[in-house]
Amino acid sequence: MFTKQQTKTLFLSSLLLSTTFFTQAHNVSEGYQKPTDPLVIQNLENWQDLKFGLFMHWGTYSQWGIVESWSLCPEDESWTQRKSEHGKSYDEYVKNYENLQTTFNPTQFNPQKWADATKKAGMKYVVFTTKHHDGFAMFDTQQSDYKITSSKTPFSKNPKADVTKEIFNTFRKDGFKIGAYFSKPDWHSDDYWWSYFPPKDRNVNYDPKKYPEKWNSFMNFTFNQLNEITSNYGKVDILWLDGGWVRPFHTIDPNVEWQRTIKVEQDIDMDKIGTMARKNQPGIIVVDRTVPGKWENYVTPEQAVPEHALSIPWESCITMGDSFSYVPNDNYKSSQKIIETLVKIISRGGNYLMNIAPGPNGDYDPIVYDRLNEISTWMNDNQSAVFATRAVAPYHDGNFYYTQSKDGKTVNIFHLDEKENYQSPSIVSFVLPENFKPKSLKVLGLKNKIHWKKTGNSIEINLPKERNQLKYSTVIQIIQ
Repeated sequence: MFTKQQTKTLFLSSLLLSTTFFTQAHNVSEGYQKPTDPLVIQNLENWQDLKFGLFMHWGTYSQWGIVESWSLCPEDESWTQRKSEHGKSYDEYVKNYENLQTTFNPTQFNPQKWADATKKAGMKYVVFTTKHHDGFAMFDTQQSDYKITSSKTPFSKNPKADVTKEIFNTFRKDGFKIGAYFSKPDWHSDDYWWSYFPPKDRNVNYDPKKYPEKWNSFMNFTFNQLNEITSNYGKVDILWLDGGWVRPFHTIDPNVEWQRTIKVEQDIDMDKIGTMARKNQPGIIVVDRTVPGKWENYVTPEQAVPEHALSIPWESCITMGDSFSYVPNDNYKSSQKIIETLVKIISRGGNYLMNIAPGPNGDYDPIVYDRLNEISTWMNDNQSAVFATRAVAPYHDGNFYYTQSKDGKTVNIFHLDEKENYQSPSIVSFVLPENFKPKSLKVLGLKNKIHWKKTGNSIEINLPKERNQLKYSTVIQIIQ
């Protein structure tokens, strides 16, 4: 077990992935509070069994192939720069961006195709962006006409226009846990970015204490939209709240650069929101990202993997390509890199939420399906070492990564070499977890009997020639 400060340090000290293209830094908050609600505790336990989830950022911005929402934000960030062809002035750009609603018509939208491919690849839960910071609702909200089901949006005439409903129902039917991403800030709302003032940065552009009626209106708007999502869309297992700058002022960590930009109180009353969500969805996991306290039920490093195992629930959200949003000709990670990332994450006790962005036509790029199919082949052989497992010391030793069954009777050892094309060695030698007494051993994916010997606390294995058929890793499963 780690202290709060050690936990924070472990997260922030090392990022094992170098992907920085189109990402927004999200430091992990310290001061984790374990939930006390028995239903939430059980839901978290079940969620930790799932290991591999699907994240989807999708909105009108996919038509321009740009980073989601952030180009609207007047912060000096290189990855949010606006393209001149989309508007020469800021006001013209915003007008044209919001006018994307009138051309959004993803006629190839077929969530069953996504569910089939991702389920085969081993994904077991989905988190979908019901609304990003730009305020465009991908669900049938009654609080705004800036939504996919508005008559202004061509796709509203499609019987599957409420894409959140279609995605949730389809994936739920296929056994996925359902997660609703929702942005607390709303840059389209006149009660957040009040048109009386120009926006200065990502934060509310007025002082809520000076204009309390304005802020109260925004709080009610947010509450009502979240009430819709948790009331009208069937069972929702996770409420994934983004936009951590909307937070009580006293929770700001001055050591975190982006939190130092918060100059005013932005308390949105998470107690009221969380209580409502739990009333509508008993046991729902609430993830109020980067805001420490009882409503951050697990923590969410972004585009990064902690270097060490952690004793609190956590999930790395990492893109399959370089971008969270759809970008033409994105640089998609290899299946080997995805498998290696999954192994590192689960060996440290986390979940891997991999983002795949649909395009403006309503489908993934073809290469995505190739990747998912390749991953599924590996999963067919190795899923027993992945799902419903927990971290076990020594966690990571050289090229070896460890997981164990929840009853502690089975240990799984993953061998990676991180070369361009994995080759299983003829002899592997590794240490056992302390006090583990092996009785039987097998290499997942191989049918031949495996010759092994134990010396002290180490195991040595001679692998047969058929080891050459193993892709991405060698996975050894030992039962005591």
